[in-house]
Amino acid sequence: MFGIPLFDLAWLVVALLAAGAITGLLAGVFGVGGGAVAVPILYELFRILEVPEEVRMPLCVGTSLAIIIPTSIRSFNAHRAKGAVDMTILRVWAVPVVLGVILGSIIARYAPADLFKAVFVVVAGLSAIRLLFGKDTWRFGLDMPAKPIMVAYGWIIGILSALMGIGGGQLSNLFMTFYNRPIHQAVATSSGLGILISIPGALGYIYAGWPHMADYPNVIAFQPPLALGYISLLGFVLFIPTSTWMAPIGARLAHRLSKRRLEVAFGIFLLLVCARFAASLIA
Repeated sequence: MFGIPLFDLAWLVVALLAAGAITGLLAGVFGVGGGAVAVPILYELFRILEVPEEVRMPLCVGTSLAIIIPTSIRSFNAHRAKGAVDMTILRVWAVPVVLGVILGSIIARYAPADLFKAVFVVVAGLSAIRLLFGKDTWRFGLDMPAKPIMVAYGWIIGILSALMGIGGGQLSNLFMTFYNRPIHQAVATSSGLGILISIPGALGYIYAGWPHMADYPNVIAFQPPLALGYISLLGFVLFIPTSTWMAPIGARLAHRLSKRRLEVAFGIFLLLVCARFAASLIA
Protein backbone atom coordinates (compact mmCIF):
# COMPACT_ATOMS: atom_id res chain seq x y z
CA MET A 1 0.00 0.00 0.00
CA PHE A 2 1.32 3.44 -1.05
CA GLY A 3 4.54 1.66 -2.10
CA ILE A 4 5.43 0.78 1.52
CA PRO A 5 6.03 -2.87 2.61
CA LEU A 6 3.11 -4.21 4.67
CA PHE A 7 5.26 -4.97 7.73
CA ASP A 8 6.77 -1.46 7.72
CA LEU A 9 3.33 0.09 7.30
CA ALA A 10 1.94 -1.93 10.24
CA TRP A 11 4.90 -0.88 12.40
CA LEU A 12 4.40 2.75 11.49
CA VAL A 13 0.68 2.60 12.31
CA VAL A 14 1.38 1.13 15.77
CA ALA A 15 4.18 3.65 16.42
CA LEU A 16 2.02 6.62 15.40
CA LEU A 17 -0.92 5.48 17.52
CA ALA A 18 1.37 5.09 20.54
CA ALA A 19 3.00 8.45 19.87
CA GLY A 20 -0.44 10.02 19.61
CA ALA A 21 -1.33 8.70 23.06
CA ILE A 22 1.86 10.17 24.56
CA THR A 23 1.25 13.45 22.74
CA GLY A 24 -2.29 13.74 24.08
CA LEU A 25 -1.24 12.89 27.63
CA LEU A 26 1.48 15.56 27.61
CA ALA A 27 -0.93 18.06 26.08
CA GLY A 28 -3.19 17.72 29.08
CA VAL A 29 -0.54 17.44 31.80
CA PHE A 30 1.70 20.28 30.66
CA GLY A 31 -0.77 22.43 28.75
CA VAL A 32 1.28 21.92 25.57
CA GLY A 33 -0.01 20.84 22.20
CA GLY A 34 2.39 17.90 22.19
CA GLY A 35 4.46 19.15 19.25
CA ALA A 36 7.71 18.64 21.17
CA VAL A 37 6.90 14.92 21.07
CA ALA A 38 5.23 14.76 17.66
CA VAL A 39 7.92 16.60 15.66
CA PRO A 40 10.89 14.32 16.49
CA ILE A 41 8.77 11.17 16.04
CA LEU A 42 7.49 12.39 12.69
CA TYR A 43 11.05 13.32 11.70
CA GLU A 44 12.17 9.70 12.11
CA LEU A 45 9.04 8.47 10.34
CA PHE A 46 9.64 10.66 7.31
CA ARG A 47 13.30 9.64 7.27
CA ILE A 48 12.19 6.01 6.95
CA LEU A 49 9.80 7.04 4.18
CA GLU A 50 12.76 8.73 2.42
CA VAL A 51 11.33 12.23 2.47
CA PRO A 52 14.16 14.56 1.35
CA GLU A 53 15.94 16.55 4.04
CA GLU A 54 14.95 19.82 2.33
CA VAL A 55 11.25 19.34 3.11
CA ARG A 56 11.32 16.80 5.95
CA MET A 57 11.46 19.22 8.88
CA PRO A 58 8.76 21.65 7.64
CA LEU A 59 6.57 18.60 6.87
CA CYS A 60 7.03 17.51 10.50
CA VAL A 61 6.21 20.99 11.80
CA GLY A 62 3.12 21.45 9.63
CA THR A 63 1.80 17.98 10.48
CA SER A 64 2.39 18.63 14.17
CA LEU A 65 0.37 21.86 14.00
CA ALA A 66 -2.52 20.00 12.34
CA ILE A 67 -2.38 17.25 14.98
CA ILE A 68 -2.49 19.85 17.75
CA ILE A 69 -5.90 21.20 16.65
CA PRO A 70 -8.20 18.53 18.17
CA THR A 71 -5.79 17.81 21.03
CA SER A 72 -5.72 21.45 22.10
CA ILE A 73 -9.48 21.86 21.84
CA ARG A 74 -10.10 18.90 24.15
CA SER A 75 -7.36 19.93 26.56
CA PHE A 76 -8.62 23.53 26.71
CA ASN A 77 -12.22 22.47 27.29
CA ALA A 78 -11.15 20.14 30.10
CA HIS A 79 -9.14 22.89 31.84
CA ARG A 80 -11.85 25.53 31.31
CA ALA A 81 -14.42 23.21 32.87
CA LYS A 82 -12.34 23.36 36.05
CA GLY A 83 -12.32 27.17 35.96
CA ALA A 84 -8.53 27.35 35.78
CA VAL A 85 -8.12 29.27 32.49
CA ASP A 86 -7.31 33.00 32.69
CA MET A 87 -9.36 34.28 29.75
CA THR A 88 -8.05 37.83 30.26
CA ILE A 89 -4.55 36.76 29.25
CA LEU A 90 -5.85 34.80 26.27
CA ARG A 91 -7.77 37.83 25.02
CA VAL A 92 -4.65 40.01 25.17
CA TRP A 93 -2.58 37.39 23.36
CA ALA A 94 -5.16 36.33 20.76
CA VAL A 95 -4.40 38.84 17.98
CA PRO A 96 -0.58 39.08 18.33
CA VAL A 97 -0.24 35.30 18.61
CA VAL A 98 -2.27 34.69 15.44
CA LEU A 99 -0.35 37.41 13.57
CA GLY A 100 2.91 35.82 14.74
CA VAL A 101 1.75 32.43 13.46
CA ILE A 102 0.89 33.93 10.07
CA LEU A 103 4.33 35.53 9.85
CA GLY A 104 5.97 32.26 10.88
CA SER A 105 4.05 30.41 8.14
CA ILE A 106 5.26 32.90 5.53
CA ILE A 107 8.83 32.42 6.75
CA ALA A 108 8.32 28.64 6.47
CA ARG A 109 7.61 28.93 2.77
CA TYR A 110 11.07 30.31 2.04
CA ALA A 111 13.23 29.23 5.01
CA PRO A 112 15.98 26.58 4.75
CA ALA A 113 15.36 23.28 6.56
CA ASP A 114 18.07 23.99 9.13
CA LEU A 115 16.19 27.02 10.47
CA PHE A 116 13.39 24.79 11.80
CA LYS A 117 15.90 22.55 13.56
CA ALA A 118 17.76 25.51 15.05
CA VAL A 119 14.55 27.01 16.46
CA PHE A 120 13.58 23.63 17.90
CA VAL A 121 16.98 23.15 19.54
CA VAL A 122 16.99 26.60 21.16
CA VAL A 123 13.39 26.62 22.42
CA ALA A 124 13.32 22.97 23.50
CA GLY A 125 16.72 23.38 25.16
CA LEU A 126 15.53 26.34 27.24
CA SER A 127 12.37 24.44 28.15
CA ALA A 128 14.44 21.43 29.23
CA ILE A 129 16.64 23.59 31.46
CA ARG A 130 13.54 25.08 33.05
CA LEU A 131 11.97 21.65 33.61
CA LEU A 132 15.12 20.07 35.05
CA PHE A 133 16.67 22.90 37.04
CA GLY A 134 14.01 25.58 37.44
CA LYS A 135 13.16 26.89 40.89
CA ASP A 136 10.14 28.73 42.21
CA THR A 137 12.40 31.68 42.99
CA TRP A 138 13.09 32.27 39.27
CA ARG A 139 10.95 35.37 38.64
CA PHE A 140 10.81 38.35 36.29
CA GLY A 141 8.15 40.00 38.44
CA LEU A 142 5.34 39.42 40.90
CA ASP A 143 2.55 40.28 38.45
CA MET A 144 1.96 40.13 34.70
CA PRO A 145 3.65 42.97 32.76
CA ALA A 146 2.00 45.86 30.94
CA LYS A 147 -0.04 45.23 27.80
CA PRO A 148 2.66 46.33 25.27
CA ILE A 149 5.06 43.76 26.72
CA MET A 150 2.32 41.12 26.68
CA VAL A 151 1.64 41.88 23.01
CA ALA A 152 5.35 41.57 22.19
CA TYR A 153 5.49 38.22 23.96
CA GLY A 154 2.43 37.14 21.98
CA TRP A 155 4.19 37.89 18.69
CA ILE A 156 7.27 35.93 19.81
CA ILE A 157 5.21 32.97 20.99
CA GLY A 158 3.28 32.89 17.70
CA ILE A 159 6.35 33.06 15.44
CA LEU A 160 8.44 30.51 17.36
CA SER A 161 5.52 28.12 17.77
CA ALA A 162 4.82 28.21 14.03
CA LEU A 163 8.45 27.44 13.22
CA MET A 164 8.74 24.73 15.87
CA GLY A 165 5.38 23.01 15.42
CA ILE A 166 4.19 23.43 19.00
CA GLY A 167 1.01 24.80 20.53
CA GLY A 168 2.84 27.53 22.44
CA GLY A 169 2.36 25.91 25.83
CA GLN A 170 6.05 25.52 26.57
CA LEU A 171 6.72 29.19 25.90
CA SER A 172 3.66 30.57 27.67
CA ASN A 173 4.19 28.28 30.67
CA LEU A 174 7.69 29.68 31.07
CA PHE A 175 6.42 33.23 30.69
CA MET A 176 3.53 32.96 33.15
CA THR A 177 5.47 31.15 35.86
CA PHE A 178 8.28 33.69 35.58
CA TYR A 179 5.63 36.31 36.41
CA ASN A 180 4.46 34.52 39.54
CA ARG A 181 1.40 32.79 38.14
CA PRO A 182 0.63 29.34 39.68
CA ILE A 183 1.76 26.46 37.50
CA HIS A 184 -1.73 24.96 37.29
CA GLN A 185 -3.16 28.24 36.03
CA ALA A 186 -0.27 28.58 33.57
CA VAL A 187 -0.87 25.07 32.26
CA ALA A 188 -4.62 25.62 31.90
CA THR A 189 -4.27 29.01 30.19
CA SER A 190 -1.53 27.75 27.90
CA SER A 191 -3.82 25.03 26.60
CA GLY A 192 -5.96 27.76 25.01
CA LEU A 193 -3.02 29.03 22.98
CA GLY A 194 -2.89 25.71 21.15
CA ILE A 195 -6.17 26.55 19.43
CA LEU A 196 -5.01 30.06 18.46
CA ILE A 197 -1.76 28.69 17.04
CA SER A 198 -2.66 25.35 15.48
CA ILE A 199 -5.55 26.32 13.20
CA PRO A 200 -3.93 29.28 11.38
CA GLY A 201 -0.60 27.46 11.56
CA ALA A 202 -1.91 24.36 9.79
CA LEU A 203 -3.54 26.47 7.08
CA GLY A 204 -0.32 28.46 6.72
CA TYR A 205 1.75 25.29 6.23
CA ILE A 206 -0.60 24.07 3.51
CA TYR A 207 0.10 27.38 1.79
CA ALA A 208 3.84 27.18 2.48
CA GLY A 209 4.27 23.62 1.21
CA TRP A 210 1.90 23.63 -1.74
CA PRO A 211 4.35 24.97 -4.37
CA HIS A 212 7.11 22.60 -3.21
CA MET A 213 5.08 19.42 -3.79
CA ALA A 214 5.66 19.68 -7.52
CA ASP A 215 9.43 19.63 -6.92
CA TYR A 216 9.28 16.08 -5.49
CA PRO A 217 6.79 14.13 -7.64
CA ASN A 218 8.41 10.78 -6.79
CA VAL A 219 8.21 11.20 -3.00
CA ILE A 220 4.96 9.37 -2.23
CA ALA A 221 4.74 10.64 1.37
CA PHE A 222 4.82 14.23 0.07
CA GLN A 223 2.06 13.82 -2.53
CA PRO A 224 -1.74 13.50 -2.38
CA PRO A 225 -3.49 11.57 -0.93
CA LEU A 226 -0.81 11.23 1.76
CA ALA A 227 0.02 14.92 2.06
CA LEU A 228 -1.44 18.36 1.53
CA GLY A 229 1.28 20.99 1.39
CA TYR A 230 3.46 20.63 4.47
CA ILE A 231 0.86 18.46 6.25
CA SER A 232 1.07 14.67 6.20
CA LEU A 233 -2.49 13.39 6.16
CA LEU A 234 -1.23 9.92 7.14
CA GLY A 235 0.42 11.26 10.28
CA PHE A 236 -2.57 13.49 11.05
CA VAL A 237 -5.14 10.68 10.77
CA LEU A 238 -3.15 8.19 12.85
CA PHE A 239 -2.26 10.62 15.64
CA ILE A 240 -5.80 11.91 16.18
CA PRO A 241 -7.63 8.93 17.81
CA THR A 242 -5.23 8.30 20.68
CA SER A 243 -4.11 11.91 21.19
CA THR A 244 -7.66 13.25 21.59
CA TRP A 245 -8.52 10.30 23.84
CA MET A 246 -5.59 10.93 26.20
CA ALA A 247 -5.72 14.77 26.37
CA PRO A 248 -8.53 15.02 28.97
CA ILE A 249 -6.90 12.26 31.01
CA GLY A 250 -3.72 14.33 31.11
CA ALA A 251 -5.70 17.43 32.12
CA ARG A 252 -7.20 15.56 35.07
CA LEU A 253 -3.76 14.33 36.12
CA ALA A 254 -2.45 17.90 36.02
CA HIS A 255 -4.90 18.89 38.74
CA ARG A 256 -4.42 15.82 40.93
CA LEU A 257 -0.79 14.73 40.83
CA SER A 258 2.68 16.13 41.38
CA LYS A 259 4.33 16.49 38.01
CA ARG A 260 7.98 16.49 39.11
CA ARG A 261 8.86 13.06 37.77
CA LEU A 262 7.06 13.79 34.52
CA GLU A 263 8.88 17.13 34.27
CA VAL A 264 12.25 15.41 34.69
CA ALA A 265 11.38 12.73 32.15
CA PHE A 266 10.10 15.32 29.67
CA GLY A 267 13.16 17.51 30.24
CA ILE A 268 15.51 14.60 29.51
CA PHE A 269 13.49 13.72 26.42
CA LEU A 270 13.79 17.30 25.14
CA LEU A 271 17.56 17.28 25.69
CA LEU A 272 17.87 14.05 23.69
CA VAL A 273 15.83 15.56 20.87
CA CYS A 274 17.98 18.70 20.96
CA ALA A 275 21.10 16.55 20.69
CA ARG A 276 19.59 14.65 17.74
CA PHE A 277 18.72 17.79 15.79
CA ALA A 278 21.96 19.57 16.74
CA ALA A 279 23.94 16.58 15.41
CA SER A 280 22.05 16.73 12.11
CA LEU A 281 22.82 20.47 11.86
CA ILE A 282 26.53 19.82 12.28
CA ALA A 283 26.66 16.84 9.94
